[in-house]
Amino acid sequence: MTDSPTSPSTPSPDGSDRTLPRLVRDTLPFALDVAVEVAKNNGVCIRPIELRRLDTHTGMTESFNIPCGATREAKCPPCATRNKQLRKAQCREGWHLDHEPVAEPHPSTDDQRWLIEFRADVQAKRDEAERDGDDTLDWDEAIAGIDAEINAAGMRGNVLGGRATPKRSRSTRRRQDAPDLPKRAKQNTTLGRTFIASDGKVYRPSLFVTLTLPSYGRVQHGVPVNPATYDYSRAARDALHFSKLVDRFVQNLRRVAGYDVQYFASVEPQKRLAPHLHMAIRGTMPRAEVKAIAAATYHQVWWPSVDEVRFDGDHLPIWAPRAERAEPYPDGQAGDYLDPTTGEVLPTWNEALDQLDTDETAEPLHVVRFGAQADVQGVLAGSPDADQCLIYLSKYLTKNLGDPLDPKDVANHARHDHATRMVEALRYEPCSPACANWLRYGIQPKSAKAGMLPGRCRGKAHKAEHLGYAGRRILVSRKWSNKTLREHKADRRAWVLDMLGLPDETVTDPHRYVWRPVSSKDPNRTPLAKRLLREVANRRRTRARLIELQARADGHPVPSSALEVAA
Repeated sequence: MTDSPTSPSTPSPDGSDRTLPRLVRDTLPFALDVAVEVAKNNGVCIRPIELRRLDTHTGMTESFNIPCGATREAKCPPCATRNKQLRKAQCREGWHLDHEPVAEPHPSTDDQRWLIEFRADVQAKRDEAERDGDDTLDWDEAIAGIDAEINAAGMRGNVLGGRATPKRSRSTRRRQDAPDLPKRAKQNTTLGRTFIASDGKVYRPSLFVTLTLPSYGRVQHGVPVNPATYDYSRAARDALHFSKLVDRFVQNLRRVAGYDVQYFASVEPQKRLAPHLHMAIRGTMPRAEVKAIAAATYHQVWWPSVDEVRFDGDHLPIWAPRAERAEPYPDGQAGDYLDPTTGEVLPTWNEALDQLDTDETAEPLHVVRFGAQADVQGVLAGSPDADQCLIYLSKYLTKNLGDPLDPKDVANHARHDHATRMVEALRYEPCSPACANWLRYGIQPKSAKAGMLPGRCRGKAHKAEHLGYAGRRILVSRKWSNKTLREHKADRRAWVLDMLGLPDETVTDPHRYVWRPVSSKDPNRTPLAKRLLREVANRRRTRARLIELQARADGHPVPSSALEVAA
Protein backbone atom coordinates (compact mmCIF):
# COMPACT_ATOMS: atom_id res chain seq x y z
CA MET A 1 0.00 0.00 0.00
CA THR A 2 1.44 3.35 -1.02
CA ASP A 3 1.60 6.38 1.21
CA SER A 4 -1.12 8.98 0.78
CA PRO A 5 -0.16 12.54 -0.26
CA THR A 6 -0.69 13.67 3.32
CA SER A 7 1.31 10.86 4.84
CA PRO A 8 4.17 12.01 7.18
CA SER A 9 6.54 9.75 5.22
CA THR A 10 5.99 11.73 1.98
CA PRO A 11 8.03 14.93 2.04
CA SER A 12 7.25 17.91 -0.18
CA PRO A 13 9.74 18.92 -2.89
CA ASP A 14 11.31 21.45 -0.53
CA GLY A 15 11.84 18.80 2.16
CA SER A 16 9.20 20.07 4.58
CA ASP A 17 6.46 17.99 6.20
CA ARG A 18 3.29 17.99 4.10
CA THR A 19 1.14 17.38 7.14
CA LEU A 20 1.77 21.00 8.12
CA PRO A 21 -0.50 23.69 6.71
CA ARG A 22 0.81 25.51 3.63
CA LEU A 23 0.96 28.80 5.52
CA VAL A 24 3.16 27.24 8.20
CA ARG A 25 5.43 25.50 5.67
CA ASP A 26 6.06 28.78 3.87
CA THR A 27 7.39 30.33 7.09
CA LEU A 28 10.00 27.61 7.61
CA PRO A 29 13.56 28.70 6.73
CA PHE A 30 15.42 26.87 3.96
CA ALA A 31 18.14 24.55 5.24
CA LEU A 32 20.67 25.97 2.75
CA ASP A 33 19.97 29.52 3.95
CA VAL A 34 20.57 28.39 7.52
CA ALA A 35 23.83 26.71 6.43
CA VAL A 36 24.98 29.99 4.86
CA GLU A 37 24.04 31.86 8.04
CA VAL A 38 25.97 29.36 10.18
CA ALA A 39 28.95 29.73 7.86
CA LYS A 40 28.86 33.51 8.33
CA ASN A 41 28.66 33.14 12.12
CA ASN A 42 31.71 30.85 12.07
CA GLY A 43 33.76 33.11 9.80
CA VAL A 44 33.62 30.75 6.81
CA CYS A 45 33.67 32.15 3.29
CA ILE A 46 30.25 31.77 1.66
CA ARG A 47 31.65 31.94 -1.89
CA PRO A 48 34.63 29.57 -1.68
CA ILE A 49 36.68 28.77 -4.78
CA GLU A 50 37.29 25.05 -5.20
CA LEU A 51 40.82 24.05 -6.21
CA ARG A 52 42.40 20.64 -6.73
CA ARG A 53 45.90 20.03 -5.42
CA LEU A 54 48.16 17.46 -7.05
CA ASP A 55 50.96 16.09 -4.91
CA THR A 56 53.85 15.56 -7.37
CA HIS A 57 55.57 13.21 -4.89
CA THR A 58 52.71 10.80 -4.26
CA GLY A 59 50.39 11.50 -7.21
CA MET A 60 47.40 12.03 -4.89
CA THR A 61 44.77 14.67 -5.67
CA GLU A 62 42.80 16.57 -3.01
CA SER A 63 40.13 19.26 -3.18
CA PHE A 64 40.42 22.46 -1.16
CA ASN A 65 38.22 25.50 -0.62
CA ILE A 66 40.00 28.84 -1.04
CA PRO A 67 38.27 31.94 0.40
CA CYS A 68 37.05 34.37 -2.25
CA GLY A 69 38.90 37.25 -0.56
CA ALA A 70 36.12 39.80 -1.04
CA THR A 71 36.63 43.15 0.68
CA ARG A 72 32.96 44.21 0.63
CA GLU A 73 30.43 42.92 3.12
CA ALA A 74 27.73 42.80 0.44
CA LYS A 75 29.62 40.01 -1.35
CA CYS A 76 31.05 37.92 1.51
CA PRO A 77 30.85 39.17 5.12
CA PRO A 78 33.41 36.68 6.58
CA CYS A 79 36.09 37.52 3.99
CA ALA A 80 35.39 41.26 4.30
CA THR A 81 35.72 41.06 8.09
CA ARG A 82 38.94 39.07 7.79
CA ASN A 83 40.45 41.67 5.43
CA LYS A 84 39.34 44.41 7.79
CA GLN A 85 41.15 42.78 10.70
CA LEU A 86 44.28 42.39 8.55
CA ARG A 87 44.21 46.09 7.74
CA LYS A 88 43.84 46.98 11.40
CA ALA A 89 46.84 44.79 12.24
CA GLN A 90 48.83 46.42 9.44
CA CYS A 91 47.99 49.88 10.73
CA ARG A 92 48.75 49.01 14.35
CA GLU A 93 52.13 47.45 13.52
CA GLY A 94 53.55 50.43 11.64
CA TRP A 95 52.04 53.42 13.40
CA HIS A 96 54.39 53.91 16.35
CA LEU A 97 57.60 52.23 15.21
CA ASP A 98 60.78 53.16 17.11
CA HIS A 99 63.15 51.78 14.45
CA GLU A 100 63.57 52.29 10.72
CA PRO A 101 61.62 49.68 8.70
CA VAL A 102 64.24 49.50 5.99
CA ALA A 103 65.31 46.35 4.15
CA GLU A 104 68.69 46.67 2.46
CA PRO A 105 68.99 44.99 -0.98
CA HIS A 106 71.04 41.80 -1.09
CA PRO A 107 74.44 42.02 -2.84
CA SER A 108 74.39 40.99 -6.48
CA THR A 109 75.49 37.49 -7.46
CA ASP A 110 77.94 36.41 -10.16
CA ASP A 111 75.09 35.20 -12.37
CA GLN A 112 73.27 38.52 -12.05
CA ARG A 113 76.36 40.52 -12.96
CA TRP A 114 77.00 38.21 -15.95
CA LEU A 115 73.45 38.83 -17.20
CA ILE A 116 73.96 42.60 -17.04
CA GLU A 117 77.25 42.32 -18.92
CA PHE A 118 75.59 40.14 -21.57
CA ARG A 119 72.74 42.68 -21.79
CA ALA A 120 75.30 45.45 -22.37
CA ASP A 121 76.94 43.54 -25.23
CA VAL A 122 73.60 42.89 -26.93
CA GLN A 123 72.55 46.53 -26.50
CA ALA A 124 75.80 47.69 -28.12
CA LYS A 125 75.22 45.40 -31.13
CA ARG A 126 71.64 46.58 -31.43
CA ASP A 127 72.72 50.25 -31.39
CA GLU A 128 75.37 49.50 -34.00
CA ALA A 129 72.76 47.87 -36.28
CA GLU A 130 70.46 50.88 -35.88
CA ARG A 131 73.33 53.25 -36.73
CA ASP A 132 74.10 51.28 -39.91
CA GLY A 133 70.45 51.32 -40.97
CA ASP A 134 69.92 47.57 -40.50
CA ASP A 135 66.78 45.87 -39.19
CA THR A 136 66.79 45.75 -35.35
CA LEU A 137 63.70 43.54 -34.84
CA ASP A 138 65.71 40.43 -33.94
CA TRP A 139 67.90 42.41 -31.54
CA ASP A 140 64.83 43.92 -29.84
CA GLU A 141 63.34 40.44 -29.33
CA ALA A 142 66.64 39.22 -27.87
CA ILE A 143 66.80 42.20 -25.51
CA ALA A 144 63.21 41.58 -24.35
CA GLY A 145 64.13 37.96 -23.55
CA ILE A 146 67.25 39.02 -21.63
CA ASP A 147 65.24 41.58 -19.63
CA ALA A 148 62.83 38.80 -18.65
CA GLU A 149 65.75 36.65 -17.51
CA ILE A 150 67.12 39.57 -15.49
CA ASN A 151 63.87 39.84 -13.54
CA ALA A 152 63.67 36.04 -13.17
CA ALA A 153 67.19 36.07 -11.71
CA GLY A 154 66.01 38.12 -8.75
CA MET A 155 66.53 41.72 -9.91
CA ARG A 156 63.84 44.40 -9.74
CA GLY A 157 62.86 46.93 -12.35
CA ASN A 158 64.22 47.67 -15.79
CA VAL A 159 67.93 47.84 -16.46
CA LEU A 160 67.43 51.06 -18.46
CA GLY A 161 65.33 52.66 -15.73
CA GLY A 162 63.00 55.60 -16.19
CA ARG A 163 60.08 55.85 -18.57
CA ALA A 164 59.99 54.53 -22.10
CA THR A 165 58.22 57.74 -23.18
CA PRO A 166 58.58 61.15 -21.52
CA LYS A 167 55.80 62.14 -19.13
CA ARG A 168 53.61 65.04 -20.20
CA SER A 169 53.84 67.85 -17.66
CA ARG A 170 52.76 71.43 -17.24
CA SER A 171 54.10 74.36 -15.25
CA THR A 172 54.51 73.64 -11.55
CA ARG A 173 54.16 77.31 -10.57
CA ARG A 174 51.76 77.60 -7.65
CA ARG A 175 48.41 79.28 -8.10
CA GLN A 176 48.12 82.87 -6.93
CA ASP A 177 45.07 81.99 -4.80
CA ALA A 178 47.00 79.32 -2.83
CA PRO A 179 49.32 80.22 0.05
CA ASP A 180 52.99 79.29 -0.20
CA LEU A 181 54.39 76.44 1.86
CA PRO A 182 57.68 76.38 3.77
CA LYS A 183 60.26 73.83 2.72
CA ARG A 184 62.67 72.21 5.16
CA ALA A 185 65.82 70.25 4.50
CA LYS A 186 64.85 66.59 4.39
CA GLN A 187 66.35 64.12 6.84
CA ASN A 188 66.84 60.49 5.86
CA THR A 189 64.46 59.03 8.42
CA THR A 190 60.86 57.85 8.66
CA LEU A 191 60.59 58.42 12.43
CA GLY A 192 59.19 61.50 14.07
CA ARG A 193 60.45 63.47 17.03
CA THR A 194 60.66 62.08 20.53
CA PHE A 195 59.94 63.89 23.79
CA ILE A 196 61.47 63.09 27.17
CA ALA A 197 59.35 63.66 30.28
CA SER A 198 60.72 64.82 33.62
CA ASP A 199 60.79 61.21 34.86
CA GLY A 200 62.98 60.20 31.90
CA LYS A 201 60.24 58.38 29.99
CA VAL A 202 60.49 58.78 26.23
CA TYR A 203 57.33 59.57 24.24
CA ARG A 204 57.03 59.18 20.48
CA PRO A 205 53.66 60.71 19.51
CA SER A 206 52.00 60.35 16.14
CA LEU A 207 49.13 62.09 14.36
CA PHE A 208 45.61 61.20 13.28
CA VAL A 209 44.28 63.54 10.58
CA THR A 210 40.79 63.81 9.10
CA LEU A 211 40.26 65.86 5.93
CA THR A 212 37.00 66.54 4.09
CA LEU A 213 35.88 68.12 0.85
CA PRO A 214 34.24 71.57 0.80
CA SER A 215 30.52 72.25 1.05
CA TYR A 216 28.31 72.07 -2.04
CA GLY A 217 25.19 73.34 -0.32
CA ARG A 218 23.45 73.12 3.02
CA VAL A 219 22.73 69.54 4.15
CA GLN A 220 20.65 68.09 6.95
CA HIS A 221 20.95 64.46 8.05
CA GLY A 222 23.28 63.92 5.10
CA VAL A 223 20.73 65.12 2.54
CA PRO A 224 20.70 68.50 0.72
CA VAL A 225 18.11 70.89 2.10
CA ASN A 226 17.55 72.25 -1.41
CA PRO A 227 18.64 69.75 -4.12
CA ALA A 228 18.05 72.37 -6.83
CA THR A 229 20.87 74.58 -5.50
CA TYR A 230 23.21 71.77 -4.43
CA ASP A 231 26.33 71.83 -6.63
CA TYR A 232 26.25 68.24 -7.88
CA SER A 233 28.60 69.00 -10.77
CA ARG A 234 31.38 70.19 -8.48
CA ALA A 235 30.73 67.35 -6.04
CA ALA A 236 31.05 64.83 -8.87
CA ARG A 237 34.35 66.27 -10.12
CA ASP A 238 35.79 66.52 -6.61
CA ALA A 239 34.98 62.84 -6.01
CA LEU A 240 36.51 61.85 -9.36
CA HIS A 241 39.84 63.52 -8.57
CA PHE A 242 39.94 63.11 -4.78
CA SER A 243 42.71 60.50 -4.95
CA LYS A 244 45.00 62.96 -6.77
CA LEU A 245 44.32 65.57 -4.09
CA VAL A 246 45.40 63.10 -1.41
CA ASP A 247 48.64 62.45 -3.32
CA ARG A 248 49.33 66.20 -3.43
CA PHE A 249 48.71 66.48 0.30
CA VAL A 250 51.27 63.77 1.02
CA GLN A 251 53.82 65.48 -1.22
CA ASN A 252 53.33 68.82 0.53
CA LEU A 253 53.38 67.17 3.94
CA ARG A 254 56.78 65.59 3.27
CA ARG A 255 58.22 68.87 1.97
CA VAL A 256 57.21 70.74 5.10
CA ALA A 257 57.88 67.98 7.65
CA GLY A 258 61.50 67.57 6.67
CA TYR A 259 61.45 63.76 6.94
CA ASP A 260 60.06 60.84 4.96
CA VAL A 261 56.53 60.88 6.37
CA GLN A 262 54.86 57.45 6.47
CA TYR A 263 51.10 57.07 6.57
CA PHE A 264 48.19 54.64 6.65
CA ALA A 265 45.01 56.21 5.27
CA SER A 266 41.48 55.13 4.44
CA VAL A 267 38.92 56.84 2.22
CA GLU A 268 35.41 56.57 3.62
CA PRO A 269 31.96 58.03 2.84
CA GLN A 270 30.42 60.86 4.78
CA LYS A 271 26.69 61.01 5.41
CA ARG A 272 26.38 63.38 2.46
CA LEU A 273 28.00 60.58 0.37
CA ALA A 274 31.18 62.55 -0.34
CA PRO A 275 34.56 60.84 0.22
CA HIS A 276 36.74 62.01 3.09
CA LEU A 277 40.12 60.94 4.42
CA HIS A 278 41.31 59.44 7.70
CA MET A 279 45.10 59.30 7.91
CA ALA A 280 47.38 57.86 10.59
CA ILE A 281 50.78 59.56 10.34
CA ARG A 282 53.96 58.34 12.00
CA GLY A 283 55.62 61.21 13.82
CA THR A 284 54.24 64.56 14.86
CA MET A 285 54.03 68.13 13.59
CA PRO A 286 52.32 71.27 14.91
CA ARG A 287 48.57 70.98 14.36
CA ALA A 288 48.34 74.46 12.88
CA GLU A 289 51.02 73.55 10.37
CA VAL A 290 49.17 70.42 9.21
CA LYS A 291 45.96 72.44 8.77
CA ALA A 292 47.88 75.07 6.81
CA ILE A 293 49.25 72.38 4.52
CA ALA A 294 45.73 71.05 3.90
CA ALA A 295 44.48 74.57 3.14
CA ALA A 296 47.34 75.17 0.69
CA THR A 297 46.93 71.82 -1.12
CA TYR A 298 45.14 71.65 -4.45
CA HIS A 299 45.12 69.59 -7.61
CA GLN A 300 44.60 71.02 -11.10
CA VAL A 301 42.99 68.81 -13.72
CA TRP A 302 44.55 69.75 -17.06
CA TRP A 303 42.05 68.09 -19.35
CA PRO A 304 40.28 69.43 -22.47
CA SER A 305 37.21 71.57 -21.90
CA VAL A 306 33.80 69.94 -21.56
CA ASP A 307 31.76 73.15 -21.73
CA GLU A 308 30.42 72.42 -25.24
CA VAL A 309 28.35 69.30 -25.93
CA ARG A 310 28.94 68.39 -29.58
CA PHE A 311 27.31 64.98 -29.81
CA ASP A 312 24.20 63.83 -27.99
CA GLY A 313 21.17 61.59 -28.41
CA ASP A 314 21.20 59.86 -31.80
CA HIS A 315 23.79 62.28 -33.18
CA LEU A 316 26.91 60.38 -32.11
CA PRO A 317 30.38 59.84 -33.62
CA ILE A 318 30.82 56.92 -36.02
CA TRP A 319 33.58 54.33 -35.68
CA ALA A 320 35.68 53.75 -38.80
CA PRO A 321 38.41 51.05 -38.84
CA ARG A 322 41.77 52.18 -40.10
CA ALA A 323 43.20 50.75 -43.30
CA GLU A 324 45.96 48.18 -43.04
CA ARG A 325 49.43 49.64 -43.18
CA ALA A 326 52.94 48.31 -42.71
CA GLU A 327 53.85 50.61 -39.84
CA PRO A 328 51.61 50.77 -36.78
CA TYR A 329 49.91 54.01 -35.85
CA PRO A 330 51.62 55.95 -33.03
CA ASP A 331 48.60 55.70 -30.72
CA GLY A 332 48.00 52.00 -31.48
CA GLN A 333 44.28 52.47 -32.24
CA ALA A 334 42.59 50.16 -34.74
CA GLY A 335 40.27 52.90 -35.97
CA ASP A 336 38.96 56.44 -35.50
CA TYR A 337 35.72 58.12 -34.53
CA LEU A 338 34.30 60.43 -37.19
CA ASP A 339 31.89 63.35 -37.12
CA PRO A 340 28.62 61.83 -38.46
CA THR A 341 27.82 65.04 -40.39
CA THR A 342 31.13 66.11 -41.91
CA GLY A 343 33.03 62.81 -41.82
CA GLU A 344 36.03 64.53 -40.20
CA VAL A 345 38.22 62.53 -37.86
CA LEU A 346 37.83 63.67 -34.25
CA PRO A 347 41.05 64.76 -32.53
CA THR A 348 42.73 62.00 -30.54
CA TRP A 349 43.46 62.34 -26.84
CA ASN A 350 47.11 63.25 -27.43
CA GLU A 351 46.17 65.79 -30.09
CA ALA A 352 43.69 67.42 -27.72
CA LEU A 353 46.37 67.68 -25.03
CA ASP A 354 48.85 69.10 -27.54
CA GLN A 355 46.34 71.80 -28.42
CA LEU A 356 45.81 72.51 -24.72
CA ASP A 357 49.57 72.84 -24.16
CA THR A 358 49.93 75.43 -26.93
CA ASP A 359 47.08 77.58 -25.58
CA GLU A 360 48.68 80.11 -23.25
CA THR A 361 45.27 81.30 -22.01
CA ALA A 362 44.04 77.80 -21.13
CA GLU A 363 42.64 77.14 -17.66
CA PRO A 364 42.43 73.79 -15.88
CA LEU A 365 39.20 71.90 -16.31
CA HIS A 366 38.81 71.66 -12.53
CA VAL A 367 40.65 72.55 -9.35
CA VAL A 368 39.93 70.34 -6.34
CA ARG A 369 40.71 71.41 -2.77
CA PHE A 370 40.00 70.25 0.76
CA GLY A 371 37.26 71.88 2.79
CA ALA A 372 37.73 74.12 5.78
CA GLN A 373 37.08 71.30 8.25
CA ALA A 374 40.33 69.61 9.22
CA ASP A 375 40.85 67.66 12.42
CA VAL A 376 44.35 66.88 13.72
CA GLN A 377 44.90 64.82 16.89
CA GLY A 378 48.03 63.68 18.68
CA VAL A 379 48.07 59.97 19.53
CA LEU A 380 50.32 57.91 21.80
CA ALA A 381 51.03 54.23 21.31
CA GLY A 382 48.88 51.91 23.41
CA SER A 383 46.47 54.64 24.48
CA PRO A 384 42.66 54.37 24.23
CA ASP A 385 42.81 57.14 21.62
CA ALA A 386 44.96 54.93 19.39
CA ASP A 387 42.40 52.12 19.59
CA GLN A 388 39.58 54.55 18.82
CA CYS A 389 41.45 55.90 15.80
CA LEU A 390 41.87 52.35 14.48
CA ILE A 391 38.10 51.97 14.68
CA TYR A 392 37.62 55.16 12.68
CA LEU A 393 40.14 54.04 10.07
CA SER A 394 38.38 50.73 9.47
CA LYS A 395 34.77 51.68 10.26
CA TYR A 396 33.44 51.60 6.70
CA LEU A 397 36.09 49.51 4.93
CA THR A 398 33.60 46.72 4.25
CA LYS A 399 30.98 49.14 2.89
CA ASN A 400 30.61 50.74 -0.52
CA LEU A 401 30.73 54.53 -0.77
CA GLY A 402 27.14 54.49 -1.97
CA ASP A 403 25.76 52.25 0.78
CA PRO A 404 23.36 53.78 3.30
CA LEU A 405 25.30 54.48 6.47
CA ASP A 406 22.47 53.74 8.89
CA PRO A 407 19.73 51.27 7.89
CA LYS A 408 17.43 52.63 10.62
CA ASP A 409 17.79 56.24 9.49
CA VAL A 410 14.46 57.83 8.52
CA ALA A 411 16.28 59.82 5.84
CA ASN A 412 17.16 56.69 3.86
CA HIS A 413 14.64 57.41 1.11
CA ALA A 414 15.88 60.97 0.74
CA ARG A 415 19.49 59.75 0.73
CA HIS A 416 18.63 57.28 -2.01
CA ASP A 417 17.30 60.16 -4.11
CA HIS A 418 20.45 62.14 -3.26
CA ALA A 419 22.64 59.26 -4.45
CA THR A 420 20.57 58.93 -7.64
CA ARG A 421 21.14 62.61 -8.45
CA MET A 422 24.85 62.18 -7.77
CA VAL A 423 25.04 59.21 -10.17
CA GLU A 424 23.21 61.24 -12.81
CA ALA A 425 25.71 64.10 -12.36
CA LEU A 426 28.53 61.60 -12.92
CA ARG A 427 26.93 60.06 -15.99
CA TYR A 428 28.55 62.34 -18.57
CA GLU A 429 31.59 63.47 -16.57
CA PRO A 430 34.85 62.06 -18.00
CA CYS A 431 36.37 59.83 -15.32
CA SER A 432 39.73 59.19 -17.03
CA PRO A 433 41.52 59.80 -20.35
CA ALA A 434 40.05 56.52 -21.62
CA CYS A 435 36.45 57.40 -20.65
CA ALA A 436 33.85 57.06 -23.41
CA ASN A 437 32.27 60.36 -22.35
CA TRP A 438 34.97 62.29 -24.23
CA LEU A 439 33.08 61.47 -27.44
CA ARG A 440 30.24 63.68 -26.20
CA TYR A 441 32.63 66.64 -26.34
CA GLY A 442 34.20 65.82 -29.71
CA ILE A 443 37.39 64.09 -28.53
CA GLN A 444 38.47 60.50 -29.05
CA PRO A 445 39.24 58.79 -25.73
CA LYS A 446 42.74 57.49 -25.14
CA SER A 447 43.13 54.06 -26.82
CA ALA A 448 39.66 54.40 -28.35
CA LYS A 449 37.93 51.26 -29.58
CA ALA A 450 34.70 50.34 -31.32
CA GLY A 451 31.43 50.35 -29.39
CA MET A 452 32.11 53.26 -27.04
CA LEU A 453 29.05 55.38 -26.19
CA PRO A 454 28.83 58.57 -24.09
CA GLY A 455 26.98 58.00 -20.83
CA ARG A 456 27.75 54.29 -20.81
CA CYS A 457 31.29 54.23 -19.50
CA ARG A 458 31.99 51.03 -17.59
CA GLY A 459 34.57 52.68 -15.37
CA LYS A 460 34.47 52.09 -11.64
CA ALA A 461 33.79 55.76 -10.89
CA HIS A 462 30.42 55.74 -12.70
CA LYS A 463 28.99 52.87 -10.66
CA ALA A 464 26.49 53.70 -7.93
CA GLU A 465 28.44 51.83 -5.25
CA HIS A 466 31.49 54.08 -5.77
CA LEU A 467 29.86 57.48 -6.44
CA GLY A 468 32.74 58.91 -8.43
CA TYR A 469 35.67 57.71 -6.35
CA ALA A 470 37.66 55.14 -8.34
CA GLY A 471 40.84 55.12 -6.28
CA ARG A 472 41.99 52.69 -3.62
CA ARG A 473 40.14 52.73 -0.31
CA ILE A 474 43.32 51.96 1.65
CA LEU A 475 46.52 53.95 1.09
CA VAL A 476 49.71 52.68 2.74
CA SER A 477 53.18 54.19 2.28
CA ARG A 478 56.01 51.87 1.26
CA LYS A 479 57.94 52.11 4.54
CA TRP A 480 54.97 51.89 6.88
CA SER A 481 55.68 48.41 8.25
CA ASN A 482 57.92 47.08 5.46
CA LYS A 483 55.33 44.33 4.90
CA THR A 484 52.67 43.81 2.31
CA LEU A 485 49.15 42.71 3.18
CA ARG A 486 50.03 39.21 1.95
CA GLU A 487 52.95 39.09 4.39
CA HIS A 488 50.70 40.14 7.27
CA LYS A 489 48.30 37.36 6.26
CA ALA A 490 51.20 34.89 6.21
CA ASP A 491 52.17 35.97 9.74
CA ARG A 492 48.67 35.20 11.02
CA ARG A 493 48.66 31.85 9.24
CA ALA A 494 52.08 30.94 10.65
CA TRP A 495 50.86 31.79 14.18
CA VAL A 496 47.81 29.50 13.85
CA LEU A 497 49.89 26.64 12.45
CA ASP A 498 52.42 27.05 15.23
CA MET A 499 49.70 27.01 17.90
CA LEU A 500 48.18 23.87 16.40
CA GLY A 501 51.57 22.22 15.97
CA LEU A 502 51.11 21.75 12.21
CA PRO A 503 53.89 22.06 9.61
CA ASP A 504 53.81 24.79 6.98
CA GLU A 505 54.02 22.79 3.77
CA THR A 506 54.40 25.90 1.60
CA VAL A 507 57.66 26.69 3.39
CA THR A 508 59.16 23.21 3.42
CA ASP A 509 58.65 22.51 -0.29
CA PRO A 510 56.86 25.24 -2.31
CA HIS A 511 57.19 23.31 -5.60
CA ARG A 512 55.75 20.04 -4.40
CA TYR A 513 52.11 20.80 -5.20
CA VAL A 514 50.35 21.82 -8.40
CA TRP A 515 47.06 23.70 -8.02
CA ARG A 516 44.25 23.76 -10.59
CA PRO A 517 40.83 25.48 -10.38
CA VAL A 518 37.75 23.28 -10.64
CA SER A 519 35.46 24.32 -13.47
CA SER A 520 31.80 24.98 -12.73
CA LYS A 521 30.99 22.49 -15.51
CA ASP A 522 33.06 19.72 -13.92
CA PRO A 523 30.69 16.81 -13.08
CA ASN A 524 32.90 15.92 -10.10
CA ARG A 525 32.65 19.40 -8.62
CA THR A 526 31.63 19.32 -4.95
CA PRO A 527 28.26 21.04 -4.29
CA LEU A 528 28.49 24.38 -2.49
CA ALA A 529 26.34 23.22 0.44
CA LYS A 530 28.60 20.27 1.15
CA ARG A 531 31.71 22.44 0.96
CA LEU A 532 30.19 24.94 3.40
CA LEU A 533 29.36 22.17 5.87
CA ARG A 534 32.92 20.82 5.69
CA GLU A 535 34.46 24.24 6.24
CA VAL A 536 32.15 24.97 9.18
CA ALA A 537 33.17 21.69 10.82
CA ASN A 538 36.88 22.41 10.21
CA ARG A 539 36.57 25.94 11.58
CA ARG A 540 34.78 24.75 14.71
CA ARG A 541 37.45 22.11 15.38
CA THR A 542 40.26 24.60 14.84
CA ARG A 543 38.66 27.16 17.13
CA ALA A 544 37.98 24.55 19.80
CA ARG A 545 41.62 23.43 19.65
CA LEU A 546 42.86 27.02 20.02
CA ILE A 547 40.53 27.56 23.00
CA GLU A 548 41.85 24.37 24.57
CA LEU A 549 45.49 25.41 24.09
CA GLN A 550 44.82 28.90 25.44
CA ALA A 551 43.09 27.51 28.52
CA ARG A 552 45.94 25.10 29.23
CA ALA A 553 48.52 27.87 28.79
CA ASP A 554 46.64 30.11 31.25
CA GLY A 555 46.17 27.26 33.74
CA HIS A 556 42.37 27.34 33.42
CA PRO A 557 40.07 24.32 32.99
CA VAL A 558 39.27 23.51 29.38
CA PRO A 559 35.61 24.30 28.54
CA SER A 560 33.55 21.18 27.98
CA SER A 561 32.12 22.64 24.76
CA ALA A 562 35.64 22.89 23.30
CA LEU A 563 36.42 19.31 24.24
CA GLU A 564 33.19 18.05 22.64
CA VAL A 565 33.86 19.84 19.35
CA ALA A 566 37.52 18.79 19.25
CA ALA A 567 36.53 15.17 19.84
